[in-house]
Amino acid sequence: MHSSVITFPGSNCDRDMDVALKKFGFKNKMVWHDDVELPKSDLVVLPGGFSYGDYLRCGSMASKSKIMKSVLNFAQGGGKVMGICNGFQILVESGLLPGVLLRNKYLEFICKNVFVKANNKDNSYFKDNKKDVYEFHIAHNEGNYFCSNDQIKEINDNNQIALFYSDKNGNINEQSNPNGSLQNIAGVFNKQKNILGMMPHPERMIDPALSGEDGSIFFQNLINNLK
Repeated sequence: MHSSVITFPGSNCDRDMDVALKKFGFKNKMVWHDDVELPKSDLVVLPGGFSYGDYLRCGSMASKSKIMKSVLNFAQGGGKVMGICNGFQILVESGLLPGVLLRNKYLEFICKNVFVKANNKDNSYFKDNKKDVYEFHIAHNEGNYFCSNDQIKEINDNNQIALFYSDKNGNINEQSNPNGSLQNIAGVFNKQKNILGMMPHPERMIDPALSGEDGSIFFQNLINNLK
């Protein structure tokens, strides 16, 4: 399996993602934002960080980078695209995913481990994974997912919610919502389920020394589903 990780000015999780993908068997290449074409890829990842310093809006400038035309074509052709944290913000700014990411509810940067519950396993990212609740890490200032009433109805009707913030037992409630996200949404799909955006970082949880291995379960399952 071949993967590509896009590096934008200000990306700071691109190397973490590279390590995670290679650990579980992906042949990964790093792609610079100013490149025009993607290499052969089964998966394209937009990593976390602060692309272009989060100026204007998080992800808005990165969404206009040269490489994004190829990413858009790849995604619209059914290719698997995953955006983590800032990558999620880039996906919504690019129009590949619905909604927006707003400032966190209490206007504070949040950096901690959280639990998330998988909502939809009818896709390559979570299919056949026996685990429902994961412990991942979040580190963001604008992770408050929001969309219009019409959009949230469509998202629910099409089963596009990928992950909910929850407690360790999988209970979805206000107490387990770290940033005020609408309906505790931590990640969403496009209608075809080939594009996934989520705020939590699975690549930060791939070793006991990194406080957990739920990310290992996620990546191992992902590559198995793409083979």
